[in-house]
Amino acid sequence: MTEKDINIEDGETLNEAPVEETDKEAEVSENSEDSENSEKPEEQDPLEKAQAEIAELKNQLLYKVAEFENYRKRTLKERAELILNGGEKFITSILPIIDDMERAIENGAKTDDPEVLREGMTLIHQKFMKTLEAQGVSKIDTENADFDTDVHEAVAMVPGMGDDKKGKVIDCLQQGYKLNDKVIRHAKVAVGQ
Repeated sequence: MTEKDINIEDGETLNEAPVEETDKEAEVSENSEDSENSEKPEEQDPLEKAQAEIAELKNQLLYKVAEFENYRKRTLKERAELILNGGEKFITSILPIIDDMERAIENGAKTDDPEVLREGMTLIHQKFMKTLEAQGVSKIDTENADFDTDVHEAVAMVPGMGDDKKGKVIDCLQQGYKLNDKVIRHAKVAVGQ
């Protein structure tokens, strides 16, 4: 209790001295202070908070660097394996053609008919071209084609062919090939002048 004015029966007013708080009131006030403190989270020092955040970010960075390093090593290993074994699919596809050629050589010794040998070689060539086409290899068209520096290589200029043959491929001296859409060997051609 605090200082109060008390009325007495005879009309006099007395000032009462301050009274000390009772034990119950003290406990209630302490509990209310504790509950106020427990509701507020303890505030950290801004420096400590920043250092903790830096440590966490540093750990994340180290994790990402290690993860990237593992990724880089794995891709280098896969790339090396691809370079060493990349032709395996192609080699496997041409092995039957080699078998056919070996059979043609064996049978060629048994016959004197050149037509049989020619027919056998034609069949092997057709099979080989089909195998190449399955792998994405195609011939560059040169017959009656306009000269194109992207796919043709002019090795000769033929004068006097007329205006209709000017800038056209006259003859193909060596066949050119593409792998998918990339030229892997330009066709060597004679061009009309």
